[in-house]
Amino acid sequence: MAATQSVQPKSAGTTRIMITISVMLATIMQALDTTIANVALPNMKGAMGTTQDQISWVLTSYIVAAAICMPLTGIVAAKIGRKRLFMWSVVGFTVTSILCGAAQSLDQIVFFRLLQGVFGASLVPLSQSVLLDTYPKEKHGSAMAMWGVGVMVGPILGPYLGGLLTEYYSWRWVFYINVPFGIVAWLGLAGFLEESPLDKKRSFDLYGFVLLGIAIGSLQMMLDRGESQSWFESLEVIIEGMLAVVCGYMFLVHIFTHDHPFIDPKMFHDRNFSVGMVFIFIVGVILLSSMALLPPFMSSLMGYPVVDIGAILAPRGFGTMGAMIIVGRLANKVDARYFISLGLSLITFSMWEMTLFTTEVTAWDIIRTGMVQGVGLGFIFVPLSTISFATLNPKYRNEGTAMFSLLRNIGSSIGISVVTTYLAQRSQINHAAFADYINPFNLGLQMAQESGVYNTATTAGLAAINQVVTVQATTLAYLQDFRLMMWVSVAAVPLVFLLKSPAKKSPA
Repeated sequence: MAATQSVQPKSAGTTRIMITISVMLATIMQALDTTIANVALPNMKGAMGTTQDQISWVLTSYIVAAAICMPLTGIVAAKIGRKRLFMWSVVGFTVTSILCGAAQSLDQIVFFRLLQGVFGASLVPLSQSVLLDTYPKEKHGSAMAMWGVGVMVGPILGPYLGGLLTEYYSWRWVFYINVPFGIVAWLGLAGFLEESPLDKKRSFDLYGFVLLGIAIGSLQMMLDRGESQSWFESLEVIIEGMLAVVCGYMFLVHIFTHDHPFIDPKMFHDRNFSVGMVFIFIVGVILLSSMALLPPFMSSLMGYPVVDIGAILAPRGFGTMGAMIIVGRLANKVDARYFISLGLSLITFSMWEMTLFTTEVTAWDIIRTGMVQGVGLGFIFVPLSTISFATLNPKYRNEGTAMFSLLRNIGSSIGISVVTTYLAQRSQINHAAFADYINPFNLGLQMAQESGVYNTATTAGLAAINQVVTVQATTLAYLQDFRLMMWVSVAAVPLVFLLKSPAKKSPA
C-alpha cells in the first residue's frame, strides 16, 4: 500500500472537527464498555438465575473476542477500506449492544457480548489511526490528547456510570446507552471521513492469524478465569497456559520466516515504536489495576455503597482529562520524554501515598491521590502515543495502532490478575501472621478481655476477634498491592531513556 502522509488532505475546519467528534464518540463508546458492565453483573446474575462463575462469561466472552480480532484491523482496513471498516464496526457494535440489553438468557447475552467484542475490536485502533492521518504532524500531540481522553477516561468513569444506570434504571441500560453514541458516530463518519487507499493485492496470512488468535485467546482466558479456578491447580488453566506459550512461540517463529507474515516484523525496527509497545503494556498494568483494587477496598472494608464509590473515583478521570489538555497544548514546545518522566513520578508518589491508607482514610484522601494518579497517567499516555508513532512509517499505522491497543489491553488483563491473586495470597499470609499474636500472653488481648471488649471463652467472642484479624490482614494486603504497583511504575523509568525525541527528525 502506498505510504501517504495523510489520507485527509482536505480535512480542515468543520470537516476536521466533525471527524474528531465522530471518532471520539466511537472511542468512548468502546472504552466505556470495557468496565461499565462489571458493576451490573450482580443484577444480571439475579435476572438470569445463574452462578457467579457462569455470569462472569459476560465479561470473558467480550474480552477474548476483542483481543483475538484486534490484530485483524490492519489487513481488513487494507482490503475493504478504513472508512468502510470503521462504519461497519460502529453499526455492529451498536446493534449488538441493543441485543445484549434485550437478552433473555445467559446463552444469548454471552453470544451477543462475543459479537460485540468482535465489532468493537477495531474501534480504538481505527480512531487513533484516523486522527493521526487527519491532523498534520505538528498537531499530532493535540490529536492524541483528544483520543486519549476517550481511551483513558472511559474505563475510569465506566463503573460510576454503570452504578448509576443499574441503581436507578436497569442493568439493560448499561448496553442501551451505546445507541445514541453509535448513531451520531456513524452519521459523522459517513458524512465527513474520506476512504483510505485499498490494497487488494495484499495476501492474508491465515496460519499466522490462527496462531496469534489462539495465543491471545488462551492467554486472556487464563488471566480472566485463573483466580476463580485456583490457577494452575486447574487443568483448564494449565491447558490455556500451554496453548498461549506454544502458539505464541510458533507465531514468533512464523513471522520471521514467512515471506508475507500476518504482522510485519519490520515495523518493530523503529525503536520508538518498540519501546512504546513495552511502555504501553506497563501503562495498561497500572491503569486498571488500581481501579480493580479501590472499589472492593472501599466497599468491603469501608462500607461505601456502589454509587458513592463511583463518585469518589470519578475525579481521577477529570485529572487525566486536565493533564491531557495541558499536554495537547504544550506538545510542540516540551520534549515528550519530560512529560512521561513527570507522569511516572506522579504515579509513583500517589501509589506511595496509597500504601499509607487505613480503613479510616477520608474520602478526600482517596480523591486527592486518585487525581494525582490520573494526572500522571494523562502526562504519560498522550506523549507516549505521539512519540511511539512519530517516526513509524505511515504504511504501518493501522497495524501499529492495533498492536498498541492490544498490548495495553493485555497489560490491563495481566495487571488485574496479578493484583487480584497477590491480594488473596497476602491476605492469607497476613492473617496467619496476625493470628500468632492471639494468645494468652498478649497484654493487649488481656486488657481487652478485662475491659469486656472481647471474650475468648465464647464462640461469639472468638468470631469477633477473627473478624478484626481478617480486616487488618486484608487491609495490609491491599497496601502491599499498592506498593507492588508503585514498584512497577518505578521499573518503567529506564524506558524513558530509550525513547528518541523526534523533534529534529524529518517526517517519515
